[in-house]
Amino acid sequence: MVKPLVIVESPTKVKTIDKILGGKYKVMSSMGHLIDLPKSTLGVDLENEFGPKFVVVRAKQKILTQLKKEAKNKKEIYIATDPDREGEAIGWNLANHLGEDKKYYRVTFQEITKEAVLKAFSQPREFDALKVNAQVARRVLDRVVGYQISPILWKKVGSRLSAGRVQSVALRLIVERERAIQNFIPQEYWQIVADLQKTGYTDLLTANLEKIKGEKFELKSKDETDQVVGQINKEKFVVSDVTQKEVKRNPLPPFITSTLQQESFNKLGFNANRTMMLAQQLYEGIDMGDGETTGLITYMRTDSVNISEEALAKVRQFIQKNYGKDYLPEKPNKYKSKKSAQEAHEAIRPSDVLLQPKDIAKYLDPDQAKLYELIWNRFVACQMVPAAYQQRKIEITAGIFQLGASGSHLLFDGYLKLYRDGEEEETKQDLSHYTKDDALNLLEVKPTQHFTKPPARYSDATLVKALEEDGIGRPSTYAAIIYTLVYRNYAVRERGYFTATELGLKVCDLLVEYFPKIMDVGFTAKMEENLDLIEEGNLEYAQLLKDFYVPFKEELDYAMQNMEKTQNFIDKHCPECGRQMVIKWGRRGKFLSCSGFPECKFAQPFLSGVKCPQPGCEGELVQRRSPRGAFYGCSKFPECRYITQKLPE
Repeated sequence: MVKPLVIVESPTKVKTIDKILGGKYKVMSSMGHLIDLPKSTLGVDLENEFGPKFVVVRAKQKILTQLKKEAKNKKEIYIATDPDREGEAIGWNLANHLGEDKKYYRVTFQEITKEAVLKAFSQPREFDALKVNAQVARRVLDRVVGYQISPILWKKVGSRLSAGRVQSVALRLIVERERAIQNFIPQEYWQIVADLQKTGYTDLLTANLEKIKGEKFELKSKDETDQVVGQINKEKFVVSDVTQKEVKRNPLPPFITSTLQQESFNKLGFNANRTMMLAQQLYEGIDMGDGETTGLITYMRTDSVNISEEALAKVRQFIQKNYGKDYLPEKPNKYKSKKSAQEAHEAIRPSDVLLQPKDIAKYLDPDQAKLYELIWNRFVACQMVPAAYQQRKIEITAGIFQLGASGSHLLFDGYLKLYRDGEEEETKQDLSHYTKDDALNLLEVKPTQHFTKPPARYSDATLVKALEEDGIGRPSTYAAIIYTLVYRNYAVRERGYFTATELGLKVCDLLVEYFPKIMDVGFTAKMEENLDLIEEGNLEYAQLLKDFYVPFKEELDYAMQNMEKTQNFIDKHCPECGRQMVIKWGRRGKFLSCSGFPECKFAQPFLSGVKCPQPGCEGELVQRRSPRGAFYGCSKFPECRYITQKLPE
């Protein structure tokens, strides 16, 4: 009997899927994309409905040959690539290369468990042509932008630079934040607090000055503040009002890709790329000590907060058994996805809630264990009852001045039993014994000087949040966007926060000037919505590309004719031909090149002017880059191997 062929993307999945299917199928891996647009040419027919010209990836030719050989005598082929647009397109392209005399089935599953995989194979479907069209449209848009703007940057700025439809907008966010920081002028302001005490009690009541004559106020100088302090010191303090209420804090939704990346950075210190790499490992499966691989989480590229009915039933049983009925809401907590979310997907959750982090940590490496625990805790907590606080506010009157003190304490922890979201409202100030008309003794009035702070630089967490809120990119692209910006030296990550480089600033300015639509956040977000419309069947592929390309071509032609070549001459001459040297930029950063290029190809690193501190070395320090970030090394490398993170002062 000829076994049907099953094709998955990752080789890690092959053994697991084969085991689940009981050896009744031949399972093979495509190793990701086998068919794609060519590297050496645009690969898009701009004159004929923007048709893509897909080719077999040269490095994957042997894999395709093996798949064709295996498929030759098969009548049924199951394509089990990832359950998103990209996976749909990968499978579609494969099917078009394996022969027309086959019956192709598309199977998708959100988690690699026996139950989910067998259910998917019992309910195969046809390929979703609209989903494929949406993915191809994205690929073509990105190719048209990247392959037509990048050569202009090579000619006008420096070699091997790149521009991307989405990455360039993300760069603009970083650049604009950097400029806001540089242009920020701190403003002085003052705050006043008073230490008070009720007769018969030893504890202090610290109250903030909130209003003067019933109005909010601003104190901008020491003199102005000193006058207010002098007046306050003369007044009598009386509790004018006490309010108390119970406040509930609801649990957060289960993770989607963007929120997982944000919390992973905030709580674990993992950047977006590392988070997705670890999540991929947890999704594809971990050897649980018995030689069998188990998928621990659902698919990690998702923008949906949906939870399957089976998973909901199981987690509710788990909560009642392990935490008690007080922690279980009467009905499951429901969360609403964004309008653009692919509702067929699920949130990121453990594939089996019974696999508790403490029980399986021994099978995971430390980082895998940390991320799994974060996902598990967030999922279980999302189906628990809210936390309850008692909130108390005291208003204090002192002549024309109104002060306030507030506090809260936790009545019931609810979901906080498992997951702290960083916004807990509990405070330690005990306000329980204060009542209206209480007289208070003034112990001290304390003015404090402050200065407004510039906006913070983007971190992995805040940049992903900004991209999501602005509608830029989709779950599968966030980590890739950030990786590209750092890899291209348009931004550097320093202590977890992004700073635009000199090259990034220059490229961004040129793109904003000559390609205002491409660099417009609203335009990019609208394009994402249009891709969704293609998937929904409400917009034609060719129409989207035409509407985009006509104005884009005008900007492209104008840039080619009017963008001036950047020539930063320095007072140094080429040792080989005598021409003046110029500063150029490449992927590795700034360097010096002969102005006679390409006739003269002499180039050298851009020296910092700081002598290498290594004894006996006559070299200078040069900024270099590695996957971990920027550092300084000696220009005499490899003879001198001195390196440092910062220039010596």
